[in-house]
Amino acid sequence: MYLDKTSIVIVDDHSIVIEGLKSLLDESHLNVLGHFTSGKEACNFIEKESPDLVLLDINLPDVSGIDLCRTIKAVAPETKVLVLSNHNERNIILQTLQNGANGYMLKNVSKQALLHGIELVMAGEIHFCGEIRDIISRPTKYELGDTPHLTKREKQILQMVADGKTTQEIASQLNVSPLTIETHRRNLHHKFKVKNVAELIMMATKHRLL
Repeated sequence: MYLDKTSIVIVDDHSIVIEGLKSLLDESHLNVLGHFTSGKEACNFIEKESPDLVLLDINLPDVSGIDLCRTIKAVAPETKVLVLSNHNERNIILQTLQNGANGYMLKNVSKQALLHGIELVMAGEIHFCGEIRDIISRPTKYELGDTPHLTKREKQILQMVADGKTTQEIASQLNVSPLTIETHRRNLHHKFKVKNVAELIMMATKHRLL
């Protein structure tokens, strides 16, 4: 299985949730390095251990999970962050993604859906459960603006970026130089007025281009 040997840290303010997640992950032969109910303690551990993935709740007693996500990305840039929360407010979802989250799922997802989400995030994709995808794909007219005009090649590269492919992988598949792909990616960021891949995918989803 792809997830074998994936190291995970769980951060949630409810011990019973942690116990349930740990049991589920243990059954799936995943390596739970640690689990925490406070953000500060979790962040210190994550900075030291650099786990592959953090399952992060938004509600924590000492810090917002939204802010903690940004901090985790600063101290452990290679660590993926998958938010697992009961919050389905659109502004919270968007703020978390802007702070570097690699995915957002609700706690009512099934075991299979959670494991699938973890697998996709670890494969480099930005993943949302179905309900979250529906929420972020229904922007107001003010937020949406005009749909950017994309060339055929830009649409192709946008889809490959959304699939989690790296610049090198895209260049190899399209038989062009990585510099050419980087130019297309910069153009996509400019056209969508975004700063990173998560925002790009989010905006492309809003415009129903993915």
